[in-house]
Amino acid sequence: METGILGASGTIGGKVLDEAVSRGHRVTAFTRTEAGIPAESGTVTWKTVDILDADGIGAGVAGLDVVVNAINVGHDLPSTIANAGTFPLVARALLTALEQHPATRVIVVGGAGSLELRPGLQVMDVEGFAETLPERLGVPPEYAKVVAAHREALNLHRLSNRNWTYLSPSAGQVVPGGRTGRFRVGGDALLVQAGGTTGISAEDLAVAILDEIEVPRHIQRRFTVGY
Repeated sequence: METGILGASGTIGGKVLDEAVSRGHRVTAFTRTEAGIPAESGTVTWKTVDILDADGIGAGVAGLDVVVNAINVGHDLPSTIANAGTFPLVARALLTALEQHPATRVIVVGGAGSLELRPGLQVMDVEGFAETLPERLGVPPEYAKVVAAHREALNLHRLSNRNWTYLSPSAGQVVPGGRTGRFRVGGDALLVQAGGTTGISAEDLAVAILDEIEVPRHIQRRFTVGY
């Protein structure tokens, strides 16, 4: 399978790349600058792309069966917050690019804030959500801008007629933690563990993404994974 990964030099994108290569996919990895391209690329084809340029994205993804959007928007917390608006901008550019390739699927890695605690109540809409972020996630209240930007990107996909899938991990932050291959899969509801915690490792998130690539179950739908 011809698989492309936007944000392939990032934490999640890198794990998706590793999982895809291990499963025998022919991988095209995209990064914004040549500095993100490793010296030893192995079987992976690396390309640079402007993630806001629909024409450039369209040319880059030609011939791919599926594209994983795993971009991040900063190398530290302040820049991530400052650049939060990039998420919906990339969504628009990617959806426009795929008008040239209507058969190509896109799987987007989003955030947990738009998952539901109960029907109709999203995590980020709980009163005082932003003020609880320092205690819950160790991030400032301003991080709510990132959460809101992810939701805006999800809504843009929901309004499109492209072959999209949106994956919101049931985790405040996704970090490396080992590959188990054992996790739960849900729909729009946040998956909570017995102790009230949420989470999934970057490696297991990558497993879930490759599982969805190989056996599509959520075309034009959002789903979640968590322990």
